[in-house]
Amino acid sequence: MRHTILVSLCLGGAVALSGCQKSADADVERAMSDVNVIDETNLNDIMLTVGDPEEAVAYFQRALKDKPDRVDLQRGLAKSLVRAKKPAEAARVWAKIVASAEVTDDDRVDHADALIRAGDWAKAETVLNTIPPTVETYKRYRLEAMVADANEEWKKADSFYEIAVGLTTRPSGVLNNWGYSKLTRGDFPGAEKLFSEAITYDKSLFTAKNNLVLARGAQRKYDLPIIPMTQIERAQLLHTLALSAIKQGDVSTGKALLKQAIDTHPQHFEAAVRALRALEDNVQNG
Repeated sequence: MRHTILVSLCLGGAVALSGCQKSADADVERAMSDVNVIDETNLNDIMLTVGDPEEAVAYFQRALKDKPDRVDLQRGLAKSLVRAKKPAEAARVWAKIVASAEVTDDDRVDHADALIRAGDWAKAETVLNTIPPTVETYKRYRLEAMVADANEEWKKADSFYEIAVGLTTRPSGVLNNWGYSKLTRGDFPGAEKLFSEAITYDKSLFTAKNNLVLARGAQRKYDLPIIPMTQIERAQLLHTLALSAIKQGDVSTGKALLKQAIDTHPQHFEAAVRALRALEDNVQNG
């Protein structure tokens, strides 16, 4: 009797140990799965930020071969394609995401962004119109402003640009876009003001500096504005100002500015030299 009880206890203990072992194995598998998910998430984030765009595209394409229904991987691929300057391909991936059950309003905004980059303005506008007005993000309003600009709806564009500026702590890019919009409309003082403001937020934004000189040149202001600039930038801005003067018929001023640009540049300034030579040849032949 005692032997039977002992056998029963031993068997029960073996079953219990077996059960404990299975439970432990399951816990280890779950833990490893969690670690893998964390590692994968970290790698996805790295690929979206510091990774080479082409490598990131290849990474997400490989990942989607194994898990084609993972929307987060599809998002990673679409964003990587935009970074790799392949917006048309990115737009096709975003379209698939937007058609899924896991779509978010941010996905729709990113879809519109890719479409604009690909030059499909009409479709971008259609996508933006599907986003509820309660979605008040910087990126959404920046895109709305750009679409309104493309449609020459100036009041609407100005309104959207103003809202976008108020929704970011780094408005230099959108201020530059807004200034360029004013420049194309012929509102040169308005453009000058916006470019100047953009530079106060980002002193390295050469595009805004060059656009500022264009806006001033269009008003026949042929002196450089007081803004931060390197010696090379100064030479390049003088070159831009010279071309603006020549375009408006102020040839002697343009010629003087070209000479100044050549003297200012620390290296050989081929573009300015070529422009000055062409100007002088034209005068001699004329």
